[in-house]
Amino acid sequence: MNTANVSRRKFLGTSAVLGGGLVVGLILPLRGALAKTAAADAKPVQANAWVRIAPDNTITLICHRNEMGQDVHTSLALLIAEELEVDVDKVRIEQAPVDPVYVNALLGAQITGGSTSVRDAWIKLREAGATARTQLVAAAANEWKVPAADCVAKDGTVSHGNKRKTYGELAAAAAKLSAPAKVVLKKPADFTQIGKHQHRLDTPAKTLGKAIFGIDVTQPGMVYATLEQCPVIGGKVASVDDARAKAMPGVRAVVNIGEGVAVIADHYWNAKKAREALAITWDYGPGAGLDNAKIEATLKEGARQDGAVIRKNGDVAAALKTATKKLHAEYRLQLLAHATLEPMNCLALVSDKGCDIWASTQFPQGAQGIAAARSGVEAARVRIWPQFIGGGFGRRLDVDFIGQAAAIAKAVPGTPVKLIWTREDDTRNDFYRPASYNTLSGGLDAKGNLVAFDYKFASASVTNRMFPGVTKNGLDPLMTEGAIDLTYDIPNEMLRVVIQEFGLRVGYWRSVSHPLNAFPIESFIDELAHAAGKDPVAFRLALLGKQPRQRAVLERAAKEANWGQKLGAGKAQGVASMESYGTHQALVADISRTASGAIRIDKLTYAVDPGIAVHPDQVIAQIQGGAVSGLINALTAKITLKDGRVQQSNFHNYQLPRMNQMPKIDVVLMPSGDDPGGMGEVGVPLVAPAIANAVFALTGQRVRTLPLADAKLSFA
Repeated sequence: MNTANVSRRKFLGTSAVLGGGLVVGLILPLRGALAKTAAADAKPVQANAWVRIAPDNTITLICHRNEMGQDVHTSLALLIAEELEVDVDKVRIEQAPVDPVYVNALLGAQITGGSTSVRDAWIKLREAGATARTQLVAAAANEWKVPAADCVAKDGTVSHGNKRKTYGELAAAAAKLSAPAKVVLKKPADFTQIGKHQHRLDTPAKTLGKAIFGIDVTQPGMVYATLEQCPVIGGKVASVDDARAKAMPGVRAVVNIGEGVAVIADHYWNAKKAREALAITWDYGPGAGLDNAKIEATLKEGARQDGAVIRKNGDVAAALKTATKKLHAEYRLQLLAHATLEPMNCLALVSDKGCDIWASTQFPQGAQGIAAARSGVEAARVRIWPQFIGGGFGRRLDVDFIGQAAAIAKAVPGTPVKLIWTREDDTRNDFYRPASYNTLSGGLDAKGNLVAFDYKFASASVTNRMFPGVTKNGLDPLMTEGAIDLTYDIPNEMLRVVIQEFGLRVGYWRSVSHPLNAFPIESFIDELAHAAGKDPVAFRLALLGKQPRQRAVLERAAKEANWGQKLGAGKAQGVASMESYGTHQALVADISRTASGAIRIDKLTYAVDPGIAVHPDQVIAQIQGGAVSGLINALTAKITLKDGRVQQSNFHNYQLPRMNQMPKIDVVLMPSGDDPGGMGEVGVPLVAPAIANAVFALTGQRVRTLPLADAKLSFA
């Protein structure tokens, strides 16, 4: 991604005395397509990360990304601590409020997502730590009248001979100094904390039950709300008879907010029972006739269009005509719900002081905007209090539930209202991972070499809905991931995307378009390998001559999984390979058939090159967690519609992998020393194709539709 040209002095922006301490700010101009939208606002939007050093030597990172299990608290604190020369355990975390200076420079908004937190902060937070350290050393040198080069900063103190002062004692003086025009960052070889084993900073709070998630938040005088929403997404209330509900114990109010009717009561159970007594007539809207067959027909029609070119080399049409062997296949992926373990919830207070929102959100800016719109309070007077997130996976980039809470709280001004969705609400009112339809053609020469590859991906665009204007010339950058960065060297290739809306709202799902592209591409590459009569690993390696990092992880994954060795009866392996978010990875899946005929996923073996692994333990944890999401995508989960109504309601019919279904997951890290890649979503995309390829090796059945269970496969 191109970066803006900006002086380092402007980049470091501001240093100021705050409570007698030192605050270092980092300022970056907003980038990308969203910057043009933001530029129209009254004030410029900037990205900002802060480190605060107080007189009592307390060091605080105002964390500008939201914690949802990916451990940004520790990873981002490590960047500060490494250059500041303090132990990361000494860094306290304060969650950043909504402020334009906290914009994610890689995404153009104050967003936690896209595996960008460390990548966005890699330079600027290290420079913040180095700048603070340099100013503290300069302050000590000035006081002692010695050269700064002779002073040593270590463990939160500056020393010179037998003279020693803590950072806290020097902070006020340091804050009066100008930021240095340039600081020298440590070389990776000199890191003492980055890349080393670390305990998570939030583990004690989470282990002891002290961590506050959105659903845990309380306020004095708080009441509860539950919301009956239209069973067809996009529908609205036509009329409501609320007499019975209003007469029930503990009910404070019944509020029609358009998309549904809310009951406010003293306790959640009172609100839930009164909600069941509502008699609502609905206007179902245009979505009433939607079902999966219509969605697939729409996508299939889209796949017949030319589409927008993602990448192109050579002449695919000519190469296919002269190919010795030609293959064609069509692949389909299903709708998926996010199924966060913490269902949607929000505490809202509308008062003469403005609007306060306590919520688990990945998008504080969006939360502020929708709360303002639905409460009638100007955005400047809407305060967002972000909490720990009990599962994001992209669902909490959408802020519908926050707007609902604000609209409900508006009806009882001065009273904090806690809106809680049921699991059924959550499953049936999601912004679903888009379904997709993919067509692929390939050509092999007489030696079995891949000479032509044609790929087309038809799906709905989340970006068109959330960030209109980002999509240009038919290309949504969040639909092309996994295709535009295809690592294979193919002399003639054409990869295209078709934006095809199908009448259902869709949202970003963990790893976004990487799983949508990985399943058809890596499965079809496997088809081509078998058609060529070649080993699937060897076939891929032959296409990676210009990709040493990708080649290395594929070779390592194969080695660790004992690829190519003779397996026992009823056992098989499958492989998949891809770069995701700047991280290179390969995966081998081991499967077997049980005595009952079911397929068991025995082991997933990953080899991962994350560049520099800032927090290696958490890198492994993220790959393992991503594997779980990958299994959700691969095995049984799907969302189906009938007459516009989502048929799934809870975990009994939208199944997540159970503990006894989880395979052994081996992760081999191969840090290359390059800048860190993304990690939060990397483990997801290769699971489905690796397992599907193993299924073919075991059964001879090529599965081209997800979930795999739809192919009449049973999984143990």
